[in-house]
Amino acid sequence: MLSRGPTYNNAPVEIDEIMHIPDGYLSPSTCGTLYLFAASGWYAALKRIKQLLATRAIPLISVFAAFSFVVMMFNVPLPGGTTGHAVGVGVAAIVLGPWGSILAISIALAIQALFFGDGGITTLGANCFNMAIVGSFTAYVVYQTIAANSNLKSRQRVLAAAVAGYVAINASALITAVELGIQPMLFHDASGTPLYAPYPLHVAIPAMMIGHLTLAGLAEAVISAGMVSYLQRADLGLLRGVSGLTQTPGTIIAGAGPERSQGRLWWAVALLMLFTPLGILAAGTAWGEWSSADLMNPHTREQIAAASGNHAPPPSVPVGIERLSTLWTAPFPGYAPGFIKSPVFGYLLSAMFGVGFLVLASLLARAVGRKWPGGNLRS
Repeated sequence: MLSRGPTYNNAPVEIDEIMHIPDGYLSPSTCGTLYLFAASGWYAALKRIKQLLATRAIPLISVFAAFSFVVMMFNVPLPGGTTGHAVGVGVAAIVLGPWGSILAISIALAIQALFFGDGGITTLGANCFNMAIVGSFTAYVVYQTIAANSNLKSRQRVLAAAVAGYVAINASALITAVELGIQPMLFHDASGTPLYAPYPLHVAIPAMMIGHLTLAGLAEAVISAGMVSYLQRADLGLLRGVSGLTQTPGTIIAGAGPERSQGRLWWAVALLMLFTPLGILAAGTAWGEWSSADLMNPHTREQIAAASGNHAPPPSVPVGIERLSTLWTAPFPGYAPGFIKSPVFGYLLSAMFGVGFLVLASLLARAVGRKWPGGNLRS
């Protein structure tokens, strides 16, 4: 849900982002179907990596879940007055493979939904399907196709990463737009008034895709390319896992010095986390994530119409949004803990909480793995 609690320069800060579908925007049947798809992906991913419990796969998944969580807090202004963000799915798929990436991105999305209300509970399956599953497989296939058998240190790999990230986030955005756009066609009352997401395909697709084909896609491309370039210098072993040269299905190849390598990644996440307050500079209403108050406020209705190709929103709040939007109240809605007056510090504290949660999960997984029969989980 959108949070209007924090302010920046005395103006409301909108800190939900495109692609995090809130509760009430998809019908229960759509949510159920996409939960089924997502659960199938989670089950397959867990089966594929279960043999990796004696390696550093689980700590690596934690690192990239934290990286994705932090990256998604950096909003960028998009055409039409909306905001968007990168996902980090490109580099996660490159390092972890599609199955590990599915788990990492899904974990990040679950933390956002449960603790911060960024994305709905009923729509968590849809958000994971769109960003974690579709994004991961798209990024992996594109990267493998362009990188081919090139040298791990080649610029071709960096280019492949950039294209993979760009295509992946746009594929996720397109799937999201379709899911939102089919709601008015399939679910409406006798008078034709939408029950859930209010805009049809011919409005939803352009509104979603223009921003992602430009700035959001570019952000994902830069992050993916930058991380691969960094790993080419810092830990080539992490890139070797998807080279197709020595990898067997479902195996992540560990580079030399795993503790130092993962330590560097955690430090990179921590450094990035310190800059998360910059994410609230891009204030604006995210398309397709309007609250009931937004849909009834004359000023925000004008903004919604402008961002939707000058198509006015429905005269009243769709029944599904009104009924389901309050289904779950997150402890720190909108990355704005109620006991923190400063929006900048509140945003930073939220980032610290999310990353800290994943650090603890990684340490717990390592401790359990060390006692796992027949294996020793290295950090």
